Amino acid sequence: MPAANDSASSRETREAIMEATFRALSEHGYTDLRVRDIGEEFEKSRTLIHYHFDGKHDLISAFLEYLVEQYEDQPDVDAEADPWATLEARIEQCLFGPELGADFDHWERMTVYHELFSQAQHHERHRELFTEHYAVLRENVAAVLRAGIEQGAFRDVDVDDVAQLLTDVIHAARARKISLGHDDAPEQAHRAVVEHVFPTLEPEDGTA
Repeated sequence: MPAANDSASSRETREAIMEATFRALSEHGYTDLRVRDIGEEFEKSRTLIHYHFDGKHDLISAFLEYLVEQYEDQPDVDAEADPWATLEARIEQCLFGPELGADFDHWERMTVYHELFSQAQHHERHRELFTEHYAVLRENVAAVLRAGIEQGAFRDVDVDDVAQLLTDVIHAARARKISLGHDDAPEQAHRAVVEHVFPTLEPEDGTA
């Protein structure tokens, strides 16, 4: 039992460090962030941060993994579910966010996410993590498209191209809201997808 308790305590400590990192990033931004700033947001001893992580870049990489995991938990596609409803639900979750059950909402987390994304070209590990995350988001959409095609609900389209297009639209809409203050960007992107992309998925015989 002590080992199990130690493991649980370690997970709780790491999660507390991750949330402290989020608060510090929100306040200071990535460029000016210091481990000391994270320590000021951490209720326990700052030495625990240095025990678990080897400096700022190691800590930010771990935080990025923690952040993207919150957006990758998608259930398998139900073969009996309506592909249209499933596709729209996945797009809506990417645009408007899941219920995270934390102190900070989707857009507060997305603001930090996109700041780190803008710096990814300078950090190989961060670039790898974003590339992996982007691939997961794209595959979540592609899985619905493949299932819909198999059911005859969708036209036999190029799944990779359509999934990439939808993922790019989602990412650009989020970035426009966050970076430019265009608060209606997610709603506009959702409306455009439903009105202009969804019709291209309808079977030629109109049986959708």
